[in-house]
Amino acid sequence: MVFGVTAVLTLAFVVWGAVGTDSLGNVSADMLDWTMHNGGWAFVLAASGFVIFSLWLAFSRYGKITLGKEGEEPEFKTVSWVAMMFSAGMGIGLMFYGVSEPLTHFSAPPPGTDPPDDAAKMSTSMATTLFHWTLHPWAIYAVVGLAIAYSCFRRGRRQTISAVFTPLIGKKNANGPVGKVIDILAIFATLFGSAASLGLGALQIGSGMKEADWMDDVSTGLLVAIIVVLTACFILSAVSGVEKGIQWLSNTNMVLAGMLALFVFIAGPTILMLDMVPTSLGAFFGDLPQLMGRTDASSGKGVADWLAGNTVFYWAWWISWTPFVGMFIARISRGRTIRQFVGGVILVPSVVSLIWFAIFGGTSMKLEADGKGLAKLGQEAQFFSLLREYPLAGVTGLLVMILVAIFFVSGADAASIVMGTLSQKGTMEPSRLVVIAWGALTGAVAAVMLMIGGGGDKALEGLKNLTILVAVPFTVVMVGLCVSLLRDLRRDPLIIRGEVGEEVVSSAVIAGNELYDGDFEIRIGPASPDSPDKEAADVMPEDADDSVGVTVKKGGVDPADE
Repeated sequence: MVFGVTAVLTLAFVVWGAVGTDSLGNVSADMLDWTMHNGGWAFVLAASGFVIFSLWLAFSRYGKITLGKEGEEPEFKTVSWVAMMFSAGMGIGLMFYGVSEPLTHFSAPPPGTDPPDDAAKMSTSMATTLFHWTLHPWAIYAVVGLAIAYSCFRRGRRQTISAVFTPLIGKKNANGPVGKVIDILAIFATLFGSAASLGLGALQIGSGMKEADWMDDVSTGLLVAIIVVLTACFILSAVSGVEKGIQWLSNTNMVLAGMLALFVFIAGPTILMLDMVPTSLGAFFGDLPQLMGRTDASSGKGVADWLAGNTVFYWAWWISWTPFVGMFIARISRGRTIRQFVGGVILVPSVVSLIWFAIFGGTSMKLEADGKGLAKLGQEAQFFSLLREYPLAGVTGLLVMILVAIFFVSGADAASIVMGTLSQKGTMEPSRLVVIAWGALTGAVAAVMLMIGGGGDKALEGLKNLTILVAVPFTVVMVGLCVSLLRDLRRDPLIIRGEVGEEVVSSAVIAGNELYDGDFEIRIGPASPDSPDKEAADVMPEDADDSVGVTVKKGGVDPADE
């Protein structure tokens, strides 16, 4: 049912886009405009709420809960775990926006800011970039991933988003029509969100071919051909399984990305990059209240349009990615505690993103300040133009194309497996035919939207509009996930044992003071059906484990005399 309904509706969107291109574009643009101007505040509040909620869980008493059985070891090594979730979470995004995002805010500072010189422009630009790419997006992913991992590995439920809602709507509704609607919304968000990112990757690879003088112009046909080839690659990777395909690809592109960053770090303005790290952190935390509170009513003229193309758009896009990124992160996080999970999912990728933007963003802004004119180019070409300013431009340009291709494959690989899981009642190993079907549909959506857009930046405009619109209902689903997860955590066996233990110790201290005037000791041992020593007081609560007995005895009693 879930697979059939979603597949039919997806095909209907594709046909509508192919037959009525203008109609689809106009409807989605009007709906997007209404959403941005009337509901942008909801995205801003929700994103910040997810950050607070996830960090609170990590530092609270719930942080020690294992996402699995007690004492269970993590399935993947930490390095592979970080590499896989990073590749799935925003690999293509960092390649596409690593240069263009800081450069855009440097050349055109956000409304409500008025940096007086280039140094101030750099600080403002990096603060805005880190706001869009560090804590907030990864907290959005963490909420969904944590809820799914806890529900599946701790509670033994199906690996679906609908199953997480069991404590909120009941098992019958979670497995019934309501749950199916939730899973269908999740697949829609996954399909359109991942197709948009894949389209960005195709645009960047095409631009790289043009920069390498392999061709004079990048046609829509070439972009479609790139998507077809890479779709075949990620389908092959997906059917090989998570352990073989995605893990190998993720480790490979982390090494290649590290080599590229190291090269630019050495060849570029090294001291400026090093300065950018503490400067960016200081600017980010200093401007964070303003960044979190920037809405249509707060920052002056033009802020609504700026938010639509930046902050609100990013939040909606991250939310549209959460079903597949969150579920994929959950799939690879079994055996880790909530504290480890939140720390790894939020802090580690955020630090990597900081370093990445300090290197490539700092370099691009320095080149722009020196009059190189990178900001005048299309976003997909700016990365290659930066590399052209340094030695081995041909080699590094080819490396960027390879990296984008691998990020493309690993991201779509993860998405197709997750969609297969959602459409097969949460199975850990979806059938190959279903995975292939979803992979092909993802590639088809990206290719068709590129064709109807005519290529270039406009090619993905309609798809981006749909992606944001799909994120609107899923934002409500994510809020429900938080409520449902909290209900589950409050009834976790580890938490209940801790509460009983606190009650026992408290009762023992009170009883000891009342009976023995402070001169007492607490003893723990096997429960006995016989009455305790008359010099002892039983302080176990009525609902405690019957296999353990806790008594309070007068101080100084020799155990040999018992």
